[in-house]
Amino acid sequence: MAFNHYWFYNTFLLLQKKQKAGYLMKDFLSQNKKVILILILFTLLIINYNIVVTGLDSNLFGIVFSILLFLIGGRKTSINMNYPLLGMIFILEFISFRLHTKSLHFLALSLLICFLYYSFTRKFSFIAFICILLFSSLFNTFFEYLTTEIKQTLCYTVYLTLKNFIIIDKIEGVNFYINNAKITIDTACMGLSMFKTGLLFGALLLTLEERKQQKYFSIRQILAFCFIVIVLNIISNYFRILSLILFDCTEENVLHHSIGLLCFIFYQIVPMLFLIRFFKTEQKETIYKTQSLPALLPFLTGLVIIFITSLEIKKETHYNLLENLNPEYHIENGIWINKEVFKIVAPEKLIYIKTIAHNPTICWTGDGYKITESKRIIKNKSKIWFVKLEKNHIQYLSYWWYECDQKKYTSITEVLLIKLFYNKPVRLINETGKLTL
Repeated sequence: MAFNHYWFYNTFLLLQKKQKAGYLMKDFLSQNKKVILILILFTLLIINYNIVVTGLDSNLFGIVFSILLFLIGGRKTSINMNYPLLGMIFILEFISFRLHTKSLHFLALSLLICFLYYSFTRKFSFIAFICILLFSSLFNTFFEYLTTEIKQTLCYTVYLTLKNFIIIDKIEGVNFYINNAKITIDTACMGLSMFKTGLLFGALLLTLEERKQQKYFSIRQILAFCFIVIVLNIISNYFRILSLILFDCTEENVLHHSIGLLCFIFYQIVPMLFLIRFFKTEQKETIYKTQSLPALLPFLTGLVIIFITSLEIKKETHYNLLENLNPEYHIENGIWINKEVFKIVAPEKLIYIKTIAHNPTICWTGDGYKITESKRIIKNKSKIWFVKLEKNHIQYLSYWWYECDQKKYTSITEVLLIKLFYNKPVRLINETGKLTL
């Protein structure tokens, strides 16, 4: 019996010590949870160092400004943002995991920083959140894919306006033929930088107005103001192209840039300063208790998802660009430019076989080519892209498409969904040659 009493007594003391240790650990985690989570987040950013550097290099000012705007303009909101943020991170990381899309992974990391701030403070800035999306590589890619179509639409609208006032021989894409002279509207006239600057100025204007009134705009008001800014940007670019044609100033010089700046001021900044007066702040700040450790569970889940994707995205990707390639492409005459681009020199044309991340319109513009026309056509019973290019007064014709299982596609969204859900190899084929008259 003495032995049994001694054993039970020791067991009781051991349980007490474990319980006390558990309480101490719980107190330690509760008191230092912010430091611990910040250190984990910092470690995660180090693991993704190359992706973070690349992401910041593409748009350092916009991204840093957006995150600072999030910290400065964050407000306590009655909307539970835990699950919307977790849902967005899950979707971005699911795509990144399957497609190794580093730009989406970087966006998820940016959202995780905002998620951590919200988890600690319950403060969220819908204005800054829109800016973060705006300055992400995702938006850049989306806008660049639409660049040619937007520019051609704007130019045709200008043509419909000017043909009633001046004699225009004809219009081809972004080329205006006036008095037997050709005037070409370049990509900069589409105003991507002005578009971003306009929305950034609008976000700053809304944030300053909120701080001034000590009240907040509703989500509906914020979205309405963003829509107005987008409309103003379209109007600004319209008058910019109109003015450049009338003044015959499409070459880059002081007058060219002055016209762009004046259109930006008069058709975007001034109207924004006028219209902001009609947007009245309504919502007051809501008071919430400090978040406890269990309430951080959605953020911790997002942290685990991003950590798993970070390990996956570091693995080497095999693109299989030449797998089941049509025999008419003589790969023995080709060379690898890099692991994502294979070049074949054929009689009177160049053939590039690339990953779907390489949009030819973006590559050409970066190499100094001017895209004068871009449209979808039917060739050999398949829909493909047809593009006219010009460089050093030499014109080129180019055809390109996406290919999967010997089938041709023209939509990036369609081929991404195929790759995402079926994990089939997809490539981009581009054939370019000189225009013979």
